[in-house]
Amino acid sequence: MQRGALLDAARTLLSEGGTEALTFPALAERTGLARSSVYEYFRSRAAVVEELCAVDFPVWAAEVEAAMESAETPEAKVEAYVRRQLALVGDRRHRAVVAISAGELDAGAREKIRAAHGGLIAMIVEALAALGHAQPRLAAMLLQGVVDAAVRRIELGAAEDPEEITEAAVAMALKGVRG
Repeated sequence: MQRGALLDAARTLLSEGGTEALTFPALAERTGLARSSVYEYFRSRAAVVEELCAVDFPVWAAEVEAAMESAETPEAKVEAYVRRQLALVGDRRHRAVVAISAGELDAGAREKIRAAHGGLIAMIVEALAALGHAQPRLAAMLLQGVVDAAVRRIELGAAEDPEEITEAAVAMALKGVRG
């Protein structure tokens, strides 16, 4: 129960202030625990982020997969893949996944998260193969690069509206640079 409360507090802190806001004193304050009690559950901030990713990433990936499964054509699956990921940017669970890029995780944690991310990329390979890509896995990784760039743009509060960023990412995914 305390672990769940700590994870929920971590999501809130990440959502409100990014990785800088995720501190053990802040977690203790949010949950009403002593700071020493927080250390009983997690050895570091990286451990908190790692557990959030382990808990939240599968839920996030399942939402992307469900959106793709409801699409009928390979093009619609690609569009669903991009749109669903970008729709999740504002979700508190997504903050934990974005926190990965802060570089605070040890090599083992980064490897676990890379493997989970690889599962997300694997979801789109079949649709890209159906579209005729000679190297669908490579195409999937490049497509995820487009999604990741759009995520960063939305996260930064870019000049463009998030919907404009989403539409541009979908156009890039489906039409390339021709627009």
